[in-house]
Amino acid sequence: MYRYERPVRFQEIDAAGLLFFPTFLSYCHEAMESWCGALPGGYAGLVGERRIGLPAVQVEASFRAPLRYGDVARIELEVTRVGARSLGLRYQLSRAAVRGAATAEATASEGGACAVIDQVVVCTDLSRMQSLELPPELRALAEQHLAAQREPI
Repeated sequence: MYRYERPVRFQEIDAAGLLFFPTFLSYCHEAMESWCGALPGGYAGLVGERRIGLPAVQVEASFRAPLRYGDVARIELEVTRVGARSLGLRYQLSRAAVRGAATAEATASEGGACAVIDQVVVCTDLSRMQSLELPPELRALAEQHLAAQREPI
């Protein structure tokens, strides 16, 4: 499982003081970009230099608890499927910490599941806008994560 953490910023909350729901998807994309950092040139090299993208073709989200300004979001990325041209990814979002909180109530609210998002991305030639086989290094990264998730504890 790949873990990525980031603070909830003021500009990301809605009028109710909660993380605006589409922003959960942005957090997932950030986690995927970070995960691709293990590739030569990272995600920026994949998209900018090689013109290979990973657009979402399917997304399913289940929201369980809010994130608020000041929280630190933890995004755990799991590879659920490796296809010839696509990847299945699952993101589990939780509250890693409540910034500035020193109360027992705040500590108890850490670590709870906030959202689970399942996504399918398709490897795409961005110049021709057509799907293509996963590059070998991306396939290897995904298969490595998939295999590590299946190892017994």
